[in-house]
Amino acid sequence: MIPAAGPSARCEAGGLRRRREHSLSKRTFRNEKLARIYDQEILPIWSHRFGRMMLRGLEIPPKAMVLDVAAGTGYPALEVLRRLDEQSRLIAIDSSSVMLDVARKKAGELSGKRVFFRTESATPKLSFANDVYDVVICNLGLMEMAEPRRAVKDFTRVAKPGGQVVATMALAGTWGEFYDIYREVLVKHDKHEMLERLEKHLAAFPDADALEEWMVAAGLTQTRVDVEEFSLLFRSSREFFFAPVIEYGPLWKWKDVAGKGQELQDVFWYIKQAIDAYFGSRAFQITIKAGCLRGVKSAELPAEDGDVTGELDRVDAEEPIEIDTNEVEMVEDMGDDEEEDEELEAFREDKPKEP
Repeated sequence: MIPAAGPSARCEAGGLRRRREHSLSKRTFRNEKLARIYDQEILPIWSHRFGRMMLRGLEIPPKAMVLDVAAGTGYPALEVLRRLDEQSRLIAIDSSSVMLDVARKKAGELSGKRVFFRTESATPKLSFANDVYDVVICNLGLMEMAEPRRAVKDFTRVAKPGGQVVATMALAGTWGEFYDIYREVLVKHDKHEMLERLEKHLAAFPDADALEEWMVAAGLTQTRVDVEEFSLLFRSSREFFFAPVIEYGPLWKWKDVAGKGQELQDVFWYIKQAIDAYFGSRAFQITIKAGCLRGVKSAELPAEDGDVTGELDRVDAEEPIEIDTNEVEMVEDMGDDEEEDEELEAFREDKPKEP
């Protein structure tokens, strides 16, 4: 049985699927295709890399209740399912019903028996009661939430005392090579307001110390943050901008930095030119810094945000473990779908007019 839920509060926020999230909730041929693109083209080179960090060392107790937040098309929920005993149950939630349709098909006859899929958002608050789950996992879902620090606290709320909270997200330094070029273009062309927006955007990426602070504030003990670095390779600037992991991922935020209309087109034309000039016939290599936080819920939770408290010391904190795998993935250009927002014309032959 699915545990009783409290009042449901749902909203949609940013992240890898945000730009498509509203449309994906509608069952159309186009949106089913988008879900397949995510499952076939983005998941293997992106979500799997983060999910493998989460699964390493994940301990599932007997007769466990497990919650997967932002389950997408079923990874890593279905991998966790294989580790459960017959008395354990897994509840997987996601705001996209179309994504969950894919997950249900993968689960087959186990869907509705040992794994339960629910279409709902985790923000602003999970709909479940306190102290329900032995394990709460979230692979990249924090990136979709406006307040990830508060989300970690909410994950802790629904975990039982002694229960585990494990979550992954991209850390500061991710897409670093692209951001260096973006910043250089904005400085060169005196785009001061855009540069301020870019720095604000970059400040939203946490580092390992920030993840540690979130866990301590949430009341987690035995905390640990693993950091793993890998690379994505793109054959050219065009392959980069139209790869699904970019097109359906951070591209919309990068466009927001540049604004709209001709100014947007010009900036991305300059970025495209810079990438091709710097890398020539070599692949454009992008660094990804993946973080995985894990902790155990203590018996006593800290005060709610806004309450007056003393300074918190780190609790059973370990130093972040840096794992440089030096792994590289070649990303294929599969992005042939029609865009819903403003198209980039960054590949036209004519050079933008100088201001």
